Amino acid sequence: MKRSSSWLFLLYPLSLIYSAVVRAKAWCYDRGIFRARKLPGTVISVGNLTVGGTGKTPMVLAIAERLAAEGKHAAILTRGYRGTKTAGESGVPQSDEVALLRERLAGKVQLGVGADRHKNGLVLSRHGIDWFVLDDGFQHRKLARSVDIVLIDAMDPFGGKIVLPAGRLREPLSAVKRADILVITRSVQTPAPALEAILRRHTDKPIFYTSTRLERVSRIPGMDVSLREEDWRRAKFLAFCGIGNPAAFFSDLRAWGFQAVQERSFADHHLYTLREAAELEQAAINSGADALLCTEKDVWNLRNVKFEKLPVYCCRISFQLPESFWAALSDGAQGGKMGEAQ
Repeated sequence: MKRSSSWLFLLYPLSLIYSAVVRAKAWCYDRGIFRARKLPGTVISVGNLTVGGTGKTPMVLAIAERLAAEGKHAAILTRGYRGTKTAGESGVPQSDEVALLRERLAGKVQLGVGADRHKNGLVLSRHGIDWFVLDDGFQHRKLARSVDIVLIDAMDPFGGKIVLPAGRLREPLSAVKRADILVITRSVQTPAPALEAILRRHTDKPIFYTSTRLERVSRIPGMDVSLREEDWRRAKFLAFCGIGNPAAFFSDLRAWGFQAVQERSFADHHLYTLREAAELEQAAINSGADALLCTEKDVWNLRNVKFEKLPVYCCRISFQLPESFWAALSDGAQGGKMGEAQ
C-alpha cells in the first residue's frame, strides 16, 4: 500500500525505533546472547524481507514436493495466519495457507501448525521426520536452520527501503547478508542487473530466478472440473483476490493470456461474506464476464459463500526453479550453518 508523504513523516520516527529494536535483536543472536533452538534434522527456512506476498507458499510447496519425491521424511513448520501457541486439534485447517498446503500435499508431507515451531518440530521428529521446511522463517531466529532462503519480489523488492511502519521492510536491507540463497520472483527481466547490484552490496551468496507456472484453472469448490486452455483464453472473467500482492496475480493473468474485464482486490487472508459474493457476481454480470476467477489461496476463504449465477474458477500455480537452485539447496543442507549444524 502506498503511503502519502504526510503519513511517512508521521510514521518515520516509529520506523527508527522499530529498526533499532530489530538491529539489537539481530546483534544478540549474532553474538550468541540469544541462542537458537535446534531440531534433530535438517531445517530449510523460506522467508523474505518485506511484508506482503513474495511467493513464500509456492516456494514452500516446491521444496516440500521435491523432498517427498526424493523419499525424505519431511514436514512443514508454519505458524499459520494468526497462529496461536498450539494448533487446533479438530483437524480443520487453521488458515487459507494451511488449507492450501494440506490439499496440495495430500499427506506426502506432514504439517506442524502453530506459533511454537520448535515444539511442533520435536513432536514430528518423534514420528520419524528429519527434514523440516520452516515457512516464513527468516525473522524467526528462535529456531536454528541449515539453509536460509530469502525471496525478493522484483515488483517491489525493498518496500521503499524503509522498515515498518513507514515502509514495508521487516528488517533493514543489510539483513540479507544472513541469507544462504536468494531467489528473485516475478522478474520480467532475467537477470535483473540493477536489482542484483543492490543485493551485491550486502551479500555474495547465489541468486536465482523463478517464474510462476499456471498448472490449471479449476472450478470451485469441488476443484474437480478444469477448463481447457482454449476455453479460458476465450472466456471473460472478473478477477478477484485477497492476497498479499494482488497486483502480481493480475499481472500474471495478463501474461498468461486471460481476459480480465474487471479486477477486484481485498485484504490479505480476507474471509468473504455472502454480501461480497453477491456484489462480485453482479459486478461480473454487469461487465459482461462469463465467470469469476481467483487464486487457489482464496478458495478456503470462500467456503462460507455461494455464487448463484456464474461459475467461479481458481488458478493453481507452481514455481519453476532451475536445477542449479536445487544443487545449491542440497549443498547448503549438507553443510548447514556455522554453529547451527544439526
